[in-house]
Parts: sequence; structure tokens; C-alpha cells
Amino acid sequence: MRSHWYLLFIGAGIMLIFVSFVYNVMVAGIPYQDPTPELAARYAFHAAVANTLFQAGGVVFLAGIIAGVLSFARRRRK
Repeated sequence: MRSHWYLLFIGAGIMLIFVSFVYNVMVAGIPYQDPTPELAARYAFHAAVANTLFQAGGVVFLAGIIAGVLSFARRRRK
């Protein structure tokens, strides 16, 4: 039986990207047109959290893709 463990990385990356999108929409939201300094700081913080989640999801997704390609190449060489 073949091991497809890299699919877990791909799925986890996609889920992190989805979670970052939902977090950005639900928590950070759309910034106000003329916010107070407190609201601007709150938005900046939550937007940075969403951006970090998105980047982490992208890295995990790409790691899964690279691992899948390497695994496929190793199986084809045998």
C-alpha cells in the first residue's frame, strides 16, 4: 500500500488558507473610512494575524506539493 502522507500537508495548507480568509472577513472586517487610532490599531492587528495565517497556509501547501512531487519521482525511479 502506498503512503500518501503529503496529502495531509496539502489539506492542512488549504485549511489554513481558508481559516485565514474567514478570520479576515469575520474578525478584521472592512476598515472604517476614518477610524479612530484604537480602531485602526485593532484592524491592523487582526489583519496581520490573518496575513500570518495565510502565509503559513501557503508554506504548508507548497511543502506538501514539493513532498508529493519528490515522492512521485522516487517511486518512478524504482
